[in-house]
Amino acid sequence: MNKTTLRRRTFLQGIASTALTAASYARVRGANDRLVMALVGSGRRGREVMSAFLKTERIELRAICDVYDVQRGRAKEAFKLAPTEIVALEETLQRKDIDAVLIATPDHLHLAHTLATLKAGKHVYLEKPSSHKFEEGSKLIAAVKQSGKVCQTGTQQRSGAHYRRAKEEYFDKGKLGQVIFARAVWHDFPWQRRKIAPQPKPAGLDWERFLGDAPKVAYDWIRYDSWRYFPDYGGGLLADILTHWADVAQWMMNETRPLNAVATGGIYHLNDGRVNYDTVNAILQYQNWNLTFESSVLPIRNERPGVLFQGTEGTLEITRADYVFTPYKGEPTVVKAEGNLEVAHATSFLDAIKNGTKPSADIETGIAACNPVHLAKAAYWHKKRMRFDETATKMLSD
Repeated sequence: MNKTTLRRRTFLQGIASTALTAASYARVRGANDRLVMALVGSGRRGREVMSAFLKTERIELRAICDVYDVQRGRAKEAFKLAPTEIVALEETLQRKDIDAVLIATPDHLHLAHTLATLKAGKHVYLEKPSSHKFEEGSKLIAAVKQSGKVCQTGTQQRSGAHYRRAKEEYFDKGKLGQVIFARAVWHDFPWQRRKIAPQPKPAGLDWERFLGDAPKVAYDWIRYDSWRYFPDYGGGLLADILTHWADVAQWMMNETRPLNAVATGGIYHLNDGRVNYDTVNAILQYQNWNLTFESSVLPIRNERPGVLFQGTEGTLEITRADYVFTPYKGEPTVVKAEGNLEVAHATSFLDAIKNGTKPSADIETGIAACNPVHLAKAAYWHKKRMRFDETATKMLSD
């Protein structure tokens, strides 16, 4: 080997070494840039949302906190990861390495879990509905403001590009004329029609932590496995579905305070021990327009769940898949959705933390989406027309 060849080989080896070092550094830097998260509540919805966060490749999941060991195991299997398993929320929040928490616990635990997480100095992604009771809203808003942390709420339509486009191009420009009706529909939820047989309390279920501040009752498997059936833990279809569609309607219409609400429905078919209705209708009156809502867990044909706006010059139907604007004079316009709403919403949260900006569905937005739900729930249970008082701090019957 001559000297020239030796010098050339040494030079190329140096370049390769430098490139390898740079690549390794980039990987380390990328890992260090990732937000460290904990999942609190690893049931079906918690796993869905955390999967979206993992798809961003911008977070590291270090801990899964849940009152039931089976749910923690299901999450680890779904993610193909091995984060630390924790039962107690307080133990999770004591960890200094965790930057943010995804809270996907049952609705009745949202307030306590969010307040504790913010107090521990963590950012919060809070699944919808943000509040289980009307009076919780002001407490959550105050806590987020005082903490200085980012709180994204789980109304993911706010991160959908086609939702933003519909608002900017049609509602803000008045192309529908005067909108009189918004009709929101979503039916057919097989998960809420399951036959649930009683079973002894699993050894790995912490029943007292599941109850939280709810009324203390004896263990009952259906209350855990289908907590949405019971008002102590969830608000039924009004909380599960109306929260989303009321948020869309209020956003498009630039109005967040309904004047009054009426609601009716009941258990029309599923006499299986549930307390919440299996079918419900609600009408919410705003300034010069009405929002009507209908939903059933029963297998009613429902090909396009979403919101249909009816104006004096046209209609616009918007779903998670697309929107269709149909003028009374002219041809329809169809705009398809792009990307994944869950991933877009997770990205909005991460961007807000990184850039110090406002997330697409901040706590005020999340609470505004819940308030018509609370009014409709009160109307349903009291069997009366309900309204807010002048200060919007109390619900009253007409």
